[in-house]
Amino acid sequence: MAKTPIQIRIDPEIKKQATALFSSLGLDMSGAVNLFLYQCVLRGGLPFSVELPQYNEETLAAMAEAERISSDLNVKSYSSMDELKSALEE
Repeated sequence: MAKTPIQIRIDPEIKKQATALFSSLGLDMSGAVNLFLYQCVLRGGLPFSVELPQYNEETLAAMAEAERISSDLNVKSYSSMDELKSALEE
């Protein structure tokens, strides 16, 4: 079967992560894209649902709190689980 080349533009970090994932599955990028396209044709659409995540208020508040904590230089941070456990036991 003849092969037709295609060219796509993707984020370099996503390409790096996807290449590592596909490699662990025994695929290269070309094989993974071919597999995706075959599944699209087989199913008559995308082989997965495409939707925006719907988070409840509690989850949104927790995400906002985590963002605030991660950027607050006054919040104590820990470099290991042992260090965190020690602080919790004090």
